[in-house]
Amino acid sequence: MRAKSGNVRSGVCLLSMVALLLVCSGVSSAENCVTANDMDAATRTGLIATGQRYFDFISRGDAASLRQNSIPSLASDFGGIESAVKAHQAALAGSKATARPPFLLEADGTAPIPRAEFFCGVFGSTGQTADSAIFTLGNLPPGKYAVVMLDASSSKGPYTVSLILQQIGSDWKLGGLYITAAQSGGHDKDWFLTQARDYKSKGQNYDAWLYYLQARALASPLPFMSTAATDKLYDESQKAQPADFPGDAKTADLSAGTSTYKLSALFPEVVGSDLDLIVKYQVADVSNTNQAYQSNIAVMKALVTKYPELRTAFAGIEARAVATSGQDYGTLLPMKDIK
Repeated sequence: MRAKSGNVRSGVCLLSMVALLLVCSGVSSAENCVTANDMDAATRTGLIATGQRYFDFISRGDAASLRQNSIPSLASDFGGIESAVKAHQAALAGSKATARPPFLLEADGTAPIPRAEFFCGVFGSTGQTADSAIFTLGNLPPGKYAVVMLDASSSKGPYTVSLILQQIGSDWKLGGLYITAAQSGGHDKDWFLTQARDYKSKGQNYDAWLYYLQARALASPLPFMSTAATDKLYDESQKAQPADFPGDAKTADLSAGTSTYKLSALFPEVVGSDLDLIVKYQVADVSNTNQAYQSNIAVMKALVTKYPELRTAFAGIEARAVATSGQDYGTLLPMKDIK
């Protein structure tokens, strides 16, 4: 199990255990979830105490102690976690955290589970209720895990620190870490949701979809966790999803002069205090940076030509040419300079 950096635009996401999925389906007998209300007092108290102790390491920037308390595979490749702790040290320094009710996830068997689904709490006839949650993880090794989320106020606004713990012997070791901001550019999910609905009412479905994405990114501290609130937001946002945007592992063609670019991702991201639009597209390689720069400019121009409403919703666009090797080359321009 190795640490991996994720693409969470409201913060830094790192998880050593699994490749993560959001979509949830049927229950498997190999997985069991115990909510805080159903835990014995000693287990619940122990998980919260462990979460608070690890949060203290993070708020002090003490990555060394965090590493000493990590599962072996994470401790051997700790660079991503260390970078996340360092990146948020200034914001979280001196802050106090309040733990949410923890979850205990038990995965049975002798081999990794391709798609582990944990249904936590009480479900109604229409699905999730106010206190339920679903965790969906891919290729999860058998074991006992816990999710401990802690909310903290900081000089840069509210944050949530989410710890993925794995029981090793009688100890709860760190298996993954997510540090996410509850606001983006000074705005919370409700603000982005209001803007999305406003754009949708004006028929600006491209802007609406992108603002829905930002609201969804802020709705849950964990991308592999869904709740009644996130399910409702997901269902609402799907009605605005453009058919000609990339997404769900499919590309979208964008014509620019005599060239056609395959867009692989399109999403909002706060850069400084501005909400910019990030567009990723596929190229063979980026070794010729001058050519990559010219392609980036062409993609940005073609994007606002095809979707002119984007000009009023975003401060700028960053185009990233992504090679088959995974290397990329990015160019950011203010919207006023894209002509």
